[in-house]
Amino acid sequence: MNAHDELGRWIDAHHPEQTEFLREIVKVPSDTPPGDNAPAAEKAAALLTAMKFGVERHPVPEDFLRAYGMRSVTNLIVRQCFGSGGPTVALNAHGDVVPPGEGWTKPPYAGVVEDGRMYGRGVAVSKSDIATYTYALAALRARAAGGAALNGVVELHFTYDEEFGGLAGPGWLLEHKLTRPDFAIAASFSYAVVTAHNGCLQLEVTVHGKSGHGAMPETGRDAFRAGTAILNAIYAEADALKAQKSRVKGIDHPTMIVGLINGGINTNVVPDRLTLRMDRRMIPEENPAEVETRVRSLIERAVAGHDGIRVEIRRLLLANALKPLPGHERLVGSIQKHGRRVFGEDLPAVGVPLYADARLYGEHGVPIVMYGAGPRTIAEANAKRPDENLLLEDLRRATHVVACAVYDLLQK
Repeated sequence: MNAHDELGRWIDAHHPEQTEFLREIVKVPSDTPPGDNAPAAEKAAALLTAMKFGVERHPVPEDFLRAYGMRSVTNLIVRQCFGSGGPTVALNAHGDVVPPGEGWTKPPYAGVVEDGRMYGRGVAVSKSDIATYTYALAALRARAAGGAALNGVVELHFTYDEEFGGLAGPGWLLEHKLTRPDFAIAASFSYAVVTAHNGCLQLEVTVHGKSGHGAMPETGRDAFRAGTAILNAIYAEADALKAQKSRVKGIDHPTMIVGLINGGINTNVVPDRLTLRMDRRMIPEENPAEVETRVRSLIERAVAGHDGIRVEIRRLLLANALKPLPGHERLVGSIQKHGRRVFGEDLPAVGVPLYADARLYGEHGVPIVMYGAGPRTIAEANAKRPDENLLLEDLRRATHVVACAVYDLLQK
């Protein structure tokens, strides 16, 4: 039996334990917002410690989090050394999740297993890959204890800020030089290797007018009317963006939406204020600074003819696109080789229109791809929807692929 088969045998033997490990992770809510996620990190740390891993806790200071908009974040690093020299390979998954919302037919924090699937918030995105990466590393550790010649370091990076942008997660670890890997794999799904993703610009636009009596609207300055001009301009631009095609397989064109609107005083009062939040997805070919300048100008021009109206524009997020870096092809090749062996099909290398905290590794010069447990599409997993679920067979097989791909990187 070769080394890859030995790794797979260990993973298969410990799959029931891995399933319970994931269930325990899912049971601890880590909704973001509000982003009070230190308890979830402590649960993960306890489980890792019980598996005889050394766990580093890296809490993010409260003053940073208050300004950022979160309550508590503790990021975890596990460093497993094999031999001397060799590359450092980071495996990153996030333990924060979006709130469950309504419409669930099963408890969102129970980890119910039915017909080979586990149900729960975050079970697919991406608490599953906390389990994938933990048991892939445990298999490598067992293989090394059995005499395999490995050379390098594997780090588990379990962070708790992806849904908020990642600056308090991987961004914090990288900016503070708490890690400097040579390669990285970040959480994703099992049937493709993600090599690129879109960037994202999010802006908050506040339209200031003047209140007035509804019976005498001319005494006010209607923030909603000016806001309507902004909305029309944004959606006209969104339609025009459909013609701007990306050359990256899996990514189509830029998009722009308004996702949140609020304002006004009462039904019979001219509204003096309107606030909207918008999301502009950027394909990898776009320049983020140029995109932001264009969007700001678009908004300002839309209200230029509205007397007594003032607009404030505040950036909420600027996430760069993930672009392939030299060295990523080693990750892609190894994952595809073992994916073909384990899944019996070819795994494509693609881009996705989402954005993720994987980009932060790329911004620090670390070749990274996204690969982990889960279905072919987000829709199949009900990710960020009621009854989010994971096929446990995908968890088992993805763990095979990750363990074997990392094993190849650590070969002397």
